[in-house]
Amino acid sequence: MDMRTRISAALKEAMKQKDTDRLSTLRLINAAIKDRDIASRGEGEDDMVGDAEVLQILGKMVKQRQESARAYEEGGRLELAEKERAEIAVIEQFLPRQLSDEETARAVDAAIEETGASSIRDMGRVMGVLKSKYTGQMDFGAVGPTVKARLS
Repeated sequence: MDMRTRISAALKEAMKQKDTDRLSTLRLINAAIKDRDIASRGEGEDDMVGDAEVLQILGKMVKQRQESARAYEEGGRLELAEKERAEIAVIEQFLPRQLSDEETARAVDAAIEETGASSIRDMGRVMGVLKSKYTGQMDFGAVGPTVKARLS
């Protein structure tokens, strides 16, 4: 079952159960996906975005909510931080399991070996391989410094 179908099914289920918090988050996900569809049409692409792009959208949404929750906590708005965390929980149900630090290190080593990377100039190729294989499973912002350290 593709991502759009899973999200639509979850949306219908949330409507049936009258789960307003989950429903609003699922509607936000749908809106973000439709925005990306519209943007891709503007670039001349006819197809709707695929599962890989949906995973990127979901990953970005999680990261945004983590930053918001942190800001709310620093501002003493704990109820808003809790709302952001609840949205993260809903979004993460559609993301694949995050790789552990050990699994991430093995994936980085494998990508370096696969690309034959030997210097920092090859970092883009290594990151490209990681993104193609592990979209939604690792935080590429955190992996970048690891790749850089291994290639230095």
